[in-house]
Amino acid sequence: MALVDNIFTPGVFTSNARRVYVREYSATKGITKMFGNTEGMPKAMVSSKSAESVSLASMIDIGVDEEEVSVLMGYNLGNVTWAGDVPLAKFIELSEIANDAEKGEVAQRKLDVTHAKALGLFMLKGLVNSAITRRMIRGQNVPDAYYHVQKVLGPKPYCALQPVVANIRAIDPSKPSVRADRAVTERGVSVGFRVFLPRSYRWWVIDGQHRRFGGEMVIDWLKDVTRSGKYPARGGLFDIKGDVTPDEMAVWLDALDCARSFATVKIEFHLGLDIDQERQLFHDLNNLGKKVNVSQATEYDLGNPINNFIKERLLGEQTVHSSDRELKDWAHDDGSVNTKDLAAICAIAFLNKTNVKSASPSVVDEREAHVEDLWRAIASIPGFGQPQARHKTVAAQPVVLKALAKITFDLLFSNRRPDNGDALFGDFLQRITAIDFSHENMMWRYYNLSDEERASPELDGLASYLPDAGETSTEANRDIGAYQGGMMRFGAKHNDIYPILADMIRWKLKLPSRRVADPEETGQA
Repeated sequence: MALVDNIFTPGVFTSNARRVYVREYSATKGITKMFGNTEGMPKAMVSSKSAESVSLASMIDIGVDEEEVSVLMGYNLGNVTWAGDVPLAKFIELSEIANDAEKGEVAQRKLDVTHAKALGLFMLKGLVNSAITRRMIRGQNVPDAYYHVQKVLGPKPYCALQPVVANIRAIDPSKPSVRADRAVTERGVSVGFRVFLPRSYRWWVIDGQHRRFGGEMVIDWLKDVTRSGKYPARGGLFDIKGDVTPDEMAVWLDALDCARSFATVKIEFHLGLDIDQERQLFHDLNNLGKKVNVSQATEYDLGNPINNFIKERLLGEQTVHSSDRELKDWAHDDGSVNTKDLAAICAIAFLNKTNVKSASPSVVDEREAHVEDLWRAIASIPGFGQPQARHKTVAAQPVVLKALAKITFDLLFSNRRPDNGDALFGDFLQRITAIDFSHENMMWRYYNLSDEERASPELDGLASYLPDAGETSTEANRDIGAYQGGMMRFGAKHNDIYPILADMIRWKLKLPSRRVADPEETGQA
């Protein structure tokens, strides 16, 4: 058992030199380590006044090119940890990622550059927010250019990064390894430590490699923009090109300075973990958590311009009602659209994608009036939005709404949009209520009909609008749904189904066929 004379607890530290022994048992190695203090300091630390009395063999790097970091000490589930805040640029400079086998043992997954870039844009927004906040703290005027840049990037009501978890491999928590000074109040209460970390002691990131790489991208982008006076022609963090105006330059210079001095990243430092312990901690941090569901993310993430559009323009004006529950029993249909489906429908209309992640404020601002017009037209469809809507109209099924969104994007925003796309879109909206959205419409059941039924005058010409001229094959999914009990229920594989439904609606309204507009798509949904 451990003999405890006086034990450290987070935020409270002893000032005497009594020895503390705490036994830590490692099941994988079957060894016992003793943790305590060194002349009143945590075991891994040595007071600057006492540093000269510690053997050079145990403190080879102490005092050589050090970086000062203020930390609080804790015992995360019994393991010694330090918690500190450091400027973003300092974190980038002093940290490393263990994901390159050529540089050593791997304790990380491969880098996802796209994800890191998205985090980089998020951090750029945060640095602009930081620049505004710092000016306010200093009592300085905030020029309009700061708010303009904030709007271009996409404003967020709040920006913060979750703490990064890192391991300082060079520090043995059971031996004196670094110089440190205790920070105390005038009444002698310990509030933390100033640790002098040798710059050769790298911070190996266990959780946060994409935040680190995204931050590196931000700093490189800010350096490039402020040095050259031009925005990158390609590969930038967001869609902006041309020369940097003098007002914008002031914002970017201020943001870069904040990255070096004011905007911080919180880091939880673990000490002396070996590669197996790093891997275990990486696994636990990334696999034991629970992701936010899409409906809740759509409701909460107001930094995304499409989510903002949904909240302010669609829900705020009651054009449509949403619910975060999945409707499994149509008997309980209250006419609302699932929040997750609502986001996917809008993503198709704005971006021709099924999620909102890549939405930029400039694109959404340009297109939101048209998408709002689409939703007004949808709201006018008989039965839509009413109780028992799914019994009254197939338009209440999200996959049909995705088809309408697909037509909107193709007519207005696609690189292959027709020259008269605006006129066609206006005609599409005016005639949307002329479409027979009833369950009995044979058009929806095309792939379930016999050859004789498909050849009926009612469906004349539809096959030419469909993939493979309406023929079925084993190479593509044409099972779009089933007609049972007087109800047409479309299938769950929306990405396969909604382009075909869009083709059917194009045919009904005599809009240009995708097969004619893009011959390369022939045979594809």
